[in-house]
Amino acid sequence: QVQLVESGGGLVQPGGSLRLSCAADGFSLDTYSVTWARQAPGKEREGVSCIDGRADTTYYTDSVKGRFTISRDATRKMVYLQMNSLKADDTAVYYCARRRGLYSCRTSNWLRDFNSWGQGTQVTVSS
Repeated sequence: QVQLVESGGGLVQPGGSLRLSCAADGFSLDTYSVTWARQAPGKEREGVSCIDGRADTTYYTDSVKGRFTISRDATRKMVYLQMNSLKADDTAVYYCARRRGLYSCRTSNWLRDFNSWGQGTQVTVSS
């Protein structure tokens, strides 16, 4: 039914760019909010970005503002995370997930209120 699958991770040098993809199945991307989160080794999972369904509003954690851009293509059933000016601190496994119910990212906890997490894709930023 509901399934999200991440892809596009890899090794990139500091200052480089990478685009992650999240293939969404079993629901409409123009209805449900979707989040990107990441988890680095030995650290807690961190919400990175979120995009609303109907409202089409985007949100970012402070550490990635101005560098990352979340977007969606409902026709192709894809959510993207464009990452520019990458830093070593961006190294992590990146996950996407869907909001429980039809609610905005603004009133949500980007970790607790989302489920159907994918398997994740590894992003390594290193020279």
